[in-house]
Amino acid sequence: MINIIYEDNHLLVVEKPVNIPVQSDDSKDNDLLTILKAYIKEKYNKPNNVYLGLVHRLDRPVGGIMVFAKTSKAAARLSKQIQQHEFKKTYLAICCTNKLKKQDTLTNYLLKDHKTNMVKEDKKGKIAILDYELLAVKNDLSLVKINLKTGRSHQIRVQFSLIDAPLYADQRYNKNAAKNKQIALFASSISFKHPITNEELTFTLEKPDRYPFNIF
Repeated sequence: MINIIYEDNHLLVVEKPVNIPVQSDDSKDNDLLTILKAYIKEKYNKPNNVYLGLVHRLDRPVGGIMVFAKTSKAAARLSKQIQQHEFKKTYLAICCTNKLKKQDTLTNYLLKDHKTNMVKEDKKGKIAILDYELLAVKNDLSLVKINLKTGRSHQIRVQFSLIDAPLYADQRYNKNAAKNKQIALFASSISFKHPITNEELTFTLEKPDRYPFNIF
């Protein structure tokens, strides 16, 4: 069962499990959007198709907090907040290095190859910006808190790999990644204005109780 964090007539805030796609893809695996539509249909005994708007995404292997819109008006207003950088997303990640600065801003131009589903640095790409703060270091691993300024595909994973600080168990961008392990990237918090009441909302999850998060 999906962890429902908050729900009203306009919003659904949930914890996305790891290794579940956000929406239907070529794998044909059960996806979060379909699961949540079924949840709403059953809970409210809706006879017809259920509307649920996807306004932001998480990579399939990444778990953490997500918000969905239960009406098209809410979806449009949340999307506008994202476009205007008013929608704040915070992540926790563990990097395979002990040489990170205490805090820094990373800026790159990233281009996605849709055939390989890989992202690389390229002047023709879109600007990608994030801020990070180093929270703790243990051996050769660093726990960081990340504030995304832009929402590019694979952004966090690529930008840290570009500074020789790839994420633990990132099978795409860490050439020394531990096999059969879960990537150490977690969407820990989101803040935004309620699309109808304009109230400031913040939702936060504790870091996962699994290795390597649990060594910090």
